[in-house]
Amino acid sequence: MPRPTLTYPKTAANKVIRYASNAAYETTTIHSIVASVPVVHVSSVAPGDPPLPTILPMIGALGSFENPSAGLDEALDLYIHGYVSARLFRGREAAGFPVCVAATIVDGLVLALTPYSHSYNYRSAVLHGTATPVTDSEEKLYAMKLVTEHVLPGRWAGSRVPPLKAELDSTGILKVKITSASAKVRTGPPNDAKADLEDGDVTKRVWTGVVPTWTAYGEPVPTGTVDRVPEYVRDAAEGRTKAGKKTAEEAVLKAPAKV
Repeated sequence: MPRPTLTYPKTAANKVIRYASNAAYETTTIHSIVASVPVVHVSSVAPGDPPLPTILPMIGALGSFENPSAGLDEALDLYIHGYVSARLFRGREAAGFPVCVAATIVDGLVLALTPYSHSYNYRSAVLHGTATPVTDSEEKLYAMKLVTEHVLPGRWAGSRVPPLKAELDSTGILKVKITSASAKVRTGPPNDAKADLEDGDVTKRVWTGVVPTWTAYGEPVPTGTVDRVPEYVRDAAEGRTKAGKKTAEEAVLKAPAKV
């Protein structure tokens, strides 16, 4: 029997207003976007006088310490990695503090008949939740491995582990309990106005289309005493490049979406 689709409830914080037809609230869609980006942008209000809003690019990875085998379609937390003395980690109480996290992937440049109708094919997700410092040593080690594997699958076992106590002590980990989230996805060709499509002079001289875009991983370059590139490094780099290319090209062919 198929499992019911898990979704984030619509709230005033996460409900998509403009082009709501492009919105998604399913955990699978939202989590897959966050899991596909190398960097997330974390917004919070930094302690101080006066308190100031900050947006920081950080490495974040989804997981569940209580249920390590949980998939992207299940409830997950977001673990954020940083230096223990960094601004986001300083002066934070165990009770936690509110954060907003954004992730965006551009899949194509959508070139329309007029500048007004230009757009991107994209996948974006916004998460709201409460961030708390991870102090339990086992959970901290779990999160460090999770983040390392997010950077490159196989790298944890392929490096010098476990971390030294000094490394653990200097590493800050925040655990974000996600309370609401939504995604917005655009696919397809340009969405030109009817008047422009019926203007023969415009349609004959203006090229329209989509330029697919994706992150390409280059040939690994050795910098140490080991020259042979491990298979897991090469496989991850090639696999991610192919997957990004496939997604970007498929996005062009999907049903048109608004902006």
